[in-house]
Amino acid sequence: MSDLGVIILAAGLGKRMKSRVPKVLHRLAGKPLLFYPLRAARELRPKRIAVVIGRGADEVRRAFDDENITWVLQEEQLGTGHAVRCAKESFRDFAGDLVILSGDVPLISPQTLSELLRWHRDRRAAVTFLTASLERPAGYGRVLRSAAGAVTGVVEDRDASEADRRIQEINAGIYAASPRSLFAALEEIGNRNEQGEYYLPDIVGVALRRGEKIETVRAADAGEILGVNTREELAAMEKTLQEKINRQWMAAGVTLKDPATTYIEEGVAIGKDTVIGPNTHLLGRTTLGEGCRIDGNAYVTDARLGNEVHLKFSVVLADCQVADKAAVGPFAHLRPGTVLGRGVHIGSFVETKQAILGEGTKANHLAYLGDVTIGGESNIGAGTITCNYDGFRKYQTKIGDRVQVGSDSTLVAPVTLGDDAYVATATTVRHDVPAGALVYNERTEKVKEGWTEQFRERHKKG
Repeated sequence: MSDLGVIILAAGLGKRMKSRVPKVLHRLAGKPLLFYPLRAARELRPKRIAVVIGRGADEVRRAFDDENITWVLQEEQLGTGHAVRCAKESFRDFAGDLVILSGDVPLISPQTLSELLRWHRDRRAAVTFLTASLERPAGYGRVLRSAAGAVTGVVEDRDASEADRRIQEINAGIYAASPRSLFAALEEIGNRNEQGEYYLPDIVGVALRRGEKIETVRAADAGEILGVNTREELAAMEKTLQEKINRQWMAAGVTLKDPATTYIEEGVAIGKDTVIGPNTHLLGRTTLGEGCRIDGNAYVTDARLGNEVHLKFSVVLADCQVADKAAVGPFAHLRPGTVLGRGVHIGSFVETKQAILGEGTKANHLAYLGDVTIGGESNIGAGTITCNYDGFRKYQTKIGDRVQVGSDSTLVAPVTLGDDAYVATATTVRHDVPAGALVYNERTEKVKEGWTEQFRERHKKG
């Protein structure tokens, strides 16, 4: 089998997006648009991938700086034909076949590309291109055929006649070609058209004039070839892709209580028998173990959850780790650097940041735990605050195993509480507490009988 090269066209201006961001970097299910055709292309195991970039070239390179890609700069955007011609040097000595696709067609599958390539090679064609039938083909180039069904040309929508525009078979803009035929044809195409550009589809007409063999493959699912040119189309594509992702997870053994309001990005991993409630967002590199339960209204980014973790209603987690059988919420916020051990409970209106909590520890109500390490089986009372910032630097609080921190306590860092220490209610701890000790602040409780009546009488007279 001959070698394979791939050219991905990603230099378009994306004018209709009305954005300073290059079109191929707009996000879809958490990934740049260009991520998807790149992933599909890699499934073909090509020897070389060239991506043609233009506007925002440096931004695009940075977004994929870990990819083994040959970057080709199209300094002037003179059309798709010109873009492919810019990649000629990258394939000067290449003897295999080339597949060309667009960077803004995210749903194209490796299976469809493989079928296109197989048909192209089996038929020994000069050019083979993908087609599809659309009920509303406006905006796409139409495939012209003879009465016998042979391809006679491709006409762009802007240059099509009224009769041509009634044709529903469209050119998907995805090609397989031999380098020799491709680059020779590109030298012959002109730019006498509505946009004054060098159209890549014009290689079909050139090949036909030369008597070369042209083949087509019709996409089984027309949705695969749809591109993104506007914000509205991006939103529609987001919905389509999200529905696909959700179906895949349900087929894999995950329960979604309301798939229509569940948003799961590409790259998220979920274990079997996990149940996810409505209005849940699972983003970035988030992973969930088996048997987890998310009640709903959760916003989870780059979090790593073990098995049987329970996220109660309305929680926010970011860049944190939660071990097996832990429970979080309702209305809790785990900020970056939080690490919860097995069976930890974080309750209502508790916020953590750079906090490590040992196995079985609980902070069930109204607490801020920042820059703190807590051992196992400790209990943090309601209203507890680790005072970790003096306006210039952050300081650490260290709490041992089986420590009891009373409600409304403030721990002024840097400070260490030894194992089995007790902090009395409403205590401000400024100094280290040894293991097994009780710490409290001296306060005298006074009662003034009859004070309320006197207070009210004074105000009435005033």
